[in-house]
Amino acid sequence: MKFMLIMHNNPQIWDALTEEERNEVMSGHGPFMETIKKSGEMIGTTALADPSQSAVVRVRGGVPAVTDGPYLEAKEYLGGYYLVECDSRERALELAALIPDAGVEGLGIEVRPVLFAGTADD
Repeated sequence: MKFMLIMHNNPQIWDALTEEERNEVMSGHGPFMETIKKSGEMIGTTALADPSQSAVVRVRGGVPAVTDGPYLEAKEYLGGYYLVECDSRERALELAALIPDAGVEGLGIEVRPVLFAGTADD
C-alpha cells in the first residue's frame, strides 16, 4: 500500500522554536530518509518552498490570470511529503511518528492512502 506522509507547517509555531530546535528538526530528516531507504519503503520525498513564493493561476474566459502568493490565507500550509510503500496503515503511522516534525508541539504528520500514482513513463 502506498501512503503519503504529509508535513504541514505553521509559521507561528516554527518561528517560536529556537534556532537549535529548528536545526534539530531539519537534520533529523536525514536519518529518517536512511531508515526508509534501507527498509525499501521510500518511494520519494519533496520539500516545498514557502507559500510566499507561490503563484496561483486561474483561467477565466480563456484568459489566464496569475496571482502571487499562497492559494489560501491559512495558518498552516503544505511543507512537503514523503511517499512510502509499506504493508499496512499501522506501519505508515509508525513511519510518520519517526518524522522529526511529529515531535514539535502544534505540528503533526497527516497519513493519507494513495489511490492513484502515475509517472511520465506510464
